[in-house]
This record gives sequence, structure tokens and C-alpha cells, in this order.
Amino acid sequence: MARRKLKPGALTAPLPPVLVSCSDGERSNIITIGWTGILATVPPRTYISVRPERFSHGIIKKSGEFVINLTTASMARMVDYAGIYTGAKVDKWEKCGFTQERSNEVFTPTIAESPLALECRVTEVIPMGSHDVFMADIVSVSCDEGIMDEKGRICLERAGLLAYAHGEYFALGERLGRFGFSTDKPGKQSDPKTPKRDSGNAKESAGGDVEKRPYYLDLIKKKRRRKR
Repeated sequence: MARRKLKPGALTAPLPPVLVSCSDGERSNIITIGWTGILATVPPRTYISVRPERFSHGIIKKSGEFVINLTTASMARMVDYAGIYTGAKVDKWEKCGFTQERSNEVFTPTIAESPLALECRVTEVIPMGSHDVFMADIVSVSCDEGIMDEKGRICLERAGLLAYAHGEYFALGERLGRFGFSTDKPGKQSDPKTPKRDSGNAKESAGGDVEKRPYYLDLIKKKRRRKR
């Protein structure tokens, strides 16, 4: 099929339409963010890109922290609302019906309805043009026990996560495989519902470097054991 040349544009998709909660002690807000991702796994680092004119920008810059709350398909309407209205005029916590839950390591509250949340502390702010990039360390992760199995593994496939692509929201659907399934030997393919155990060393495939299991997942598992 022929390909057409287009002008440069931000068209990476799908994206995670996360809800970023923020607070500086005086103001608290929620903003929908599409420009986010992982920068490193050890230590765990992430980023969000926020326009300087956004209400949340000043809050995050002052507090130096924020929480990335993953969203589900059932939250789509609230996610859209939080991305349209400004917190300078609307209390989005109240309008969206979200519950503020105390975070573990930051002052900013976590959205209790989120299946998984990353608590973050800003390390650097980089102006990039239309947006400023807030680079941050992930200092804690909290997870809804309803999406964890009896061994403490996070099963995000149970969460019904929301995705965003070119102006539209989608519910993540069919699972096509699990990490490492492309290396299964012919005729001896593992059950895709049973994750393959990793020795802990990074693996390399034809597609390039593959990161080892993020260590904070093991920390969550250990924390749960201590609570028992």
C-alpha cells in the first residue's frame, strides 16, 4: 500500500490517558495527561508533559510532586472531563466523583478509583516548546488488590485499562501474548496465562534490548508479605 507524506505531528498512538493528581497544600487538582511514559526502570523514572498555561503546571512546579493514576474504560467520561475543564474554575475531584486517598510517600493524594498509581517527585523541569517536561523519580507504587493474584503479581489485564489514539478513547481488548512469548520453541509454546520465569538477567532479542522485570513490582510483593 502506498504511503503518504504528512507534515510533522505528535501522532504516537495508543497513549495512556492518565489522570495526574497534584497539590501544593493550598490548591489540589486533577489533569488528564497523554504525554507520559517511562524513562528508566532502575531507578524507576517517569515524565509528564504539561503546557505552562495549565492550572496544574504551577501547582506541580511549586510542590515538586505529582501522582500518575492509571485509568480504566469505566472512567472514560471523567478522564475526558478532567482534560477539558480547568481546575482554576472547577473542583474536578467533586465533579468527577473521585475519592482522595492518602499516598504513601508524597503529600499529593492518590485517586482511590485508579487501579494503579505512581507517586512521583520532580527531579528536573525541561522547557520543550508547547510543553514543559517534568522528569520525576517514582518513589512509591500503590495497586488495587483486586487486580493482583494470590502470588502478589499485578494483573493489569484485569483492570480494563483505557487507551487514547488520535482524539478517541478505546478500551484495551484482546491479549495477544505475554512477555517473552516470541522466544517459545515451536511445538512447546507456554500457556500465555502463565508468565515465563526470568532468571533476573536482562535478555536480548532480535528486536533489541529487553528490560528485566521492574524491581518495584517485587517490592510490592515483599511489602504485602510483611503485612501478612
